[in-house]
Amino acid sequence: MATTPTEGDGEQSKWKQGGYKTLPFIMANEICDRFATAGFNANLITYLTQQLHMPLVEASNTLTNFGGTTSLTVVLGAFAADAFIGRFWSIVAGSLFYQLGMLGLVMSAVVPSLRPAPCPASTPAACPRASGGQLAVLYLSMLCACLGTGGIRPSVVAFGADQFDDDQHGAAAAAAWADRKRRYFNVYFFTMGSAALLALTLVVYIQDNVGWGWGFGIPAISMFVSIVVFLVAYPLYVRAKPGGSPFTRLLQVLVAAFRKRNAAVPEDTGMLYQDKELDALISTKGRLLHTDKLRFLDRAAIVTPGDVSESGGRPNPWRLSTVHRVEELKSIARMLPIWSAGIVLATAGSHNGSFTIMQARTMERHITGSLEIPPATLSIFTTGTTLVSIILYDRVFVPVARCVTGRPSGVTYFQRMGIGLTIAVFGVGAAALVETRRRGVAADHGLLDTPKAVVPMSVFWLVPQYAVHGVADAFASVGQMEFLYDQAPESMRSTAVALFWLCGSLGSYLSTVLVTVVQRATRRHGDWLQDNINRGRIDNYYWLITFIMLLNLGHYLCCFYFYTLKPLEVQADDEHKERDDDLHPEQKNNGIMESVNIA
Repeated sequence: MATTPTEGDGEQSKWKQGGYKTLPFIMANEICDRFATAGFNANLITYLTQQLHMPLVEASNTLTNFGGTTSLTVVLGAFAADAFIGRFWSIVAGSLFYQLGMLGLVMSAVVPSLRPAPCPASTPAACPRASGGQLAVLYLSMLCACLGTGGIRPSVVAFGADQFDDDQHGAAAAAAWADRKRRYFNVYFFTMGSAALLALTLVVYIQDNVGWGWGFGIPAISMFVSIVVFLVAYPLYVRAKPGGSPFTRLLQVLVAAFRKRNAAVPEDTGMLYQDKELDALISTKGRLLHTDKLRFLDRAAIVTPGDVSESGGRPNPWRLSTVHRVEELKSIARMLPIWSAGIVLATAGSHNGSFTIMQARTMERHITGSLEIPPATLSIFTTGTTLVSIILYDRVFVPVARCVTGRPSGVTYFQRMGIGLTIAVFGVGAAALVETRRRGVAADHGLLDTPKAVVPMSVFWLVPQYAVHGVADAFASVGQMEFLYDQAPESMRSTAVALFWLCGSLGSYLSTVLVTVVQRATRRHGDWLQDNINRGRIDNYYWLITFIMLLNLGHYLCCFYFYTLKPLEVQADDEHKERDDDLHPEQKNNGIMESVNIA
């Protein structure tokens, strides 16, 4: 259980809060929340194109912009959680906003005046477009969902990890905590995947075969249940107090370093400013130690006349920062190049919810004579493969890798991310090959100019690309989340989790840019991305993404080679020792764990 300062009332409260007893409530909340979110998003491309009659490219860009904006609000939510309201209340507020968004979408689907009239049977091409008012209801509902996600996503992972935070010292205890943390992240992603799998089967089937009112209504009910379950366990949670705005502290370091840009950095780093009392609230697990990288930022910790108040002895934070605060900024700066590799991964996966669904809609989808698989349900193969991969990772991969590497975790999260990024390249390549075959079959049967005709090719040809993406996610996404949480400064862990979702935001926006650029560039030369996908060349677009993914893999390997793990000072047996948060035994030297270059 954690000993971080909490909203409880004293030591007795700290002792009772946290631990495994909170996990069922947090995971039950996450299951309901993820079920609602997956049910909301899984088939939205179909709702936009068939119910609101949007063109394919416009609908695809609407979804990617929605995904991008959603992930951008995560940064705002992380800021609020870390600086002002704490993670618990951030989750509650976000859940309420998301509930409002889902209720708005239910109204859009149920009330006839909030959606356009059906397409005329005689002239199906002349479908009436949604009016400005109808789109306003849609966009307002999506905005509430964006704000809700911004409150939930950056806080729920860190909030769960807070319940098991490190409260012991020594190598054995630290290694045990690292193992619990790794397992927690695996459980978290497994829980998300299980809920999404249920939504992709049950909710999508209801949307396609029963109606959109129930299709959106069931996720809305699930969201309400998640709020109730989460609030029930209020007295049991560790609720760490916010440590002040991390963004303000980072800005203060930059301003102080700029003001002293002409000052010489001392060779003896012991002369740089330190203040344990000032850093106490943001370094409860130990202060960050000085590193030699990005030394120009060390100027912020050089003491000059006027930096410290003569009366109170407190420094002006816009003129002088502690070494710990300087190292907070350095830690974030070191993380960003590694983090950025996830942006292209998100771009590659974003089209499984748009173009691939439109491909599936043109293919033979019958399982039996009367049972037909909904196109959006194909995502279960990504989710299912991710779940199986996570189980096999813990049960098979880690024990085998441990025998080879000697690491308790089998491989580092850096290596886990690299494996995932490599696998993802093959997933996009498989998508290109399958689309080339699908177009070929359409051409062989004279269906190039009849886009709504069923191409005599099984939809299960799309399964390999979904499955490969699932395996890639089990490695890359879980590894990236663990990396961000582990290497982020203690007081910025919600912000670090926000960076994970920000990858999705920037990946979605990059997808929108690529789609727009490709459409404009190819408009006079075959138009790769057109409403008639039989005449389009989505396969060429996938090959372009494959090439970008290869460049991204090279970028990641370079960043990985030069990355330096953060060093942390902790108390152990009444002596100061240094340890690295990655907690690898081979990095220990007579009880000292130092900053290690991954190379």
